[in-house]
Amino acid sequence: MYINTFYSFKGGVGRTMALANVAVNLARRGRRVLAVDFDLEAPGLDTFPALRPKDPVPGLVDYVVEYLATDRAPDVRRFVGESPMVDDLIVMPSGAMGHGYAASFGQIDWSALYEQFDGYLLFEDLKAQWLEAVEPDYVLVDSRTGFTDTGGICTRQLPDAVTVLFFPNEQNLRGLSKIVADIRSEQEAPREKNIELHFVMSNVPDLDDENDILMEMKERFQRELAFNEEPLVVHRYDSLSLLNQTIFALDRPRSRLAREYDRVAGRTVRKNLADPDGAMQFIRERRRRLERFRSAPDESNADLGGAIRKLEGLHNENGEVLFRLGQLARLAELTNAESLLNKAIGAGYRDAEVYLERARILSAAGDQSGASSDALSVLDFDDLPSHVVVQALRFLADEDAAGVENAPAVLSLKSEDQVDVAENLVRLGEVEASDTLLRRLVEDQEILARVRTSAASQLSLNCIASGRFEEAVDVLGLEGRGIDEMGIEDAFNYAMAVWGHSGKVVRANFERVLELHVSNPRDLENANYQQCLAVANWGVGNGEAGEEHAQQALEEAETERTIFSCWRYCVVPRGVFVKDTEEILALIRGDETRLPKFLSGPTGPTTGTSRTSPIGATGGDEA
Repeated sequence: MYINTFYSFKGGVGRTMALANVAVNLARRGRRVLAVDFDLEAPGLDTFPALRPKDPVPGLVDYVVEYLATDRAPDVRRFVGESPMVDDLIVMPSGAMGHGYAASFGQIDWSALYEQFDGYLLFEDLKAQWLEAVEPDYVLVDSRTGFTDTGGICTRQLPDAVTVLFFPNEQNLRGLSKIVADIRSEQEAPREKNIELHFVMSNVPDLDDENDILMEMKERFQRELAFNEEPLVVHRYDSLSLLNQTIFALDRPRSRLAREYDRVAGRTVRKNLADPDGAMQFIRERRRRLERFRSAPDESNADLGGAIRKLEGLHNENGEVLFRLGQLARLAELTNAESLLNKAIGAGYRDAEVYLERARILSAAGDQSGASSDALSVLDFDDLPSHVVVQALRFLADEDAAGVENAPAVLSLKSEDQVDVAENLVRLGEVEASDTLLRRLVEDQEILARVRTSAASQLSLNCIASGRFEEAVDVLGLEGRGIDEMGIEDAFNYAMAVWGHSGKVVRANFERVLELHVSNPRDLENANYQQCLAVANWGVGNGEAGEEHAQQALEEAETERTIFSCWRYCVVPRGVFVKDTEEILALIRGDETRLPKFLSGPTGPTTGTSRTSPIGATGGDEA
């Protein structure tokens, strides 16, 4: 139960209207809301049709009068009623309206109530009854304006938060200075109660602020009331619907005014860590902060472990919150990350992400068997994004990888994403699984031709890296396609595959590669592309141009960590790429003993490298 008092020092800012709209907004979000009318001198909550109990009930004044007469706190259930229009919206009115209301209210001496009749304990008991009998997620209290006997009950004793509505002028600033200071004083001993303050500029004219009048006054409020967060704004809204006390959140939810009240409700939820949405907002904010200050830890994250434990206690049956807490704990390198994920799964949260997150933790701890088991659980889901599937593949143990190309997560991917998965399978050393997946795509006549071509290109890379040159030639010649119909990537791979298959360098094939290079200029600031052009120029006997491109490849390689090398048909560390390119230079200069590594046998993971680039031997960003 989170109690939020709506307070304004002066009237005319739409405080009760704001409370009514926030109450309906929260109820429509699935929260159970109790609205309490504590504006006893000028009650008005029940003048809104949606906040008028369907069956007449007495209210707060009658509750206190009965207590004074009997010296016992009455049963609060007799003093609350359900909204006739909104589910899970309960109202405790100020009192039974009629000629007797003023007399009943006049009986109450608030000072004596506290000094002689344990008024403080009465309202503590009332809070306890709200929690037990009404079970609300939120209690919204409409408080009297100004300095009043009841003001301290509403703004200091009862609430967890106070929403302060104000018109930005000098009169409101002067009055709020004392009220806000009094509220903040609750943080001191003996109560040590931290009451959240939400500031809302209300009834603000929707006009151009050419002379910065509104801006300057807003900054004065922030400075003198000592709050940094931008105040929310509810603009003046001209509509005859206000005469009927229309609740815009209910009847006109798409209006600007309803959206502004939605933001007020959101601010309330955001600060309530017992609300799952508030907890999730807290987790998102702390995660962003962790990621931002990873290299220089933010001091405000010092007690993150305590905050996570608190949220765990508040949401120990909410699997999604527990999962997000586990993610946050892993990022913060806290030891309870795995236990939080275990609890999330135990609470019924079986999303693929929770298993992937736990796989990361287990892998980092050296439990490869556990990480692989969780990766298999991820792959049992379907309709996953391709990047999630690829991440799961990285945690698979060799003995668990058999048949991975038929996992539900892979089969449910779009065909173009399956090509990406096949490429990553090769990086992980699962060439057979990659081949099976790619052949299935190449043979599928129902998918787009460009996807079949892409699958064929990737399969040809697998074949060349594995020494299966004849198959590479056949695959690249898909449905009778000749080298003249290929793009530069496939043309280069075709030339290399023919070389591997026949043992001969076919000049015409490399001439076609260079023709495509000239006719379709592209970004040459790429080591792989320059290396390929060096080989192609050697293949046509143009040694001078070949040397230039090889030297350019070496220069471009200085800024790369790993690069696809056409000398091995795999991604290699920069140092290996440099050695390969130096061998190409030696070949160009006449050392015919220097031959591509892929010609002497399969290359790839067995030699500490990866067999495929993200785009092929001469394609895309790598070419």
